[in-house]
Amino acid sequence: MIASTISFLLQNLPAVLFLLALLIAAATRRDGPAVERFLSWILLLPIGVTGLWAGAFHIFLPKTAAALIGWQVSPFQFEVGMADFAIGVTACIAFWRDLSFKAASVCAASVFLLGDAIGHMREMVVAGNFAPGNAGVPFYMDIIGPLSAIALLFVASRRENVRNL
Repeated sequence: MIASTISFLLQNLPAVLFLLALLIAAATRRDGPAVERFLSWILLLPIGVTGLWAGAFHIFLPKTAAALIGWQVSPFQFEVGMADFAIGVTACIAFWRDLSFKAASVCAASVFLLGDAIGHMREMVVAGNFAPGNAGVPFYMDIIGPLSAIALLFVASRRENVRNL
């Protein structure tokens, strides 16, 4: 029971962190405007922590990461892992920073994650790769996370611009 629960959480960590971010942002009503709270928590948990988690898997457990994605182990996993770490660290730092830093973090994370999603789609179409790490939760969260962050950033920056008029 405990092993299957831990396995479920690890396989679905990005989605679990996304839901947790929404719950925490909704529950902490006194910490500034809602849109900025939601953006901050999405940057910290589903983008930041997931980036650190994915980086660790690619760098320290390359065989496991490759198997989950349906790939062979590759020397490029180290580079992908370092990119995941860079996105994760930047998104975590953005949690405590101003809107302009958050915007830069959203930009970098979105290019990387939406690019990942395109790569996963290509693997599904061209190679028929429907492994859980390619066509499962990571694929969907590579789309949902950045699109949510972009939308929240758009609303937050419009709010900021109106406030500065």
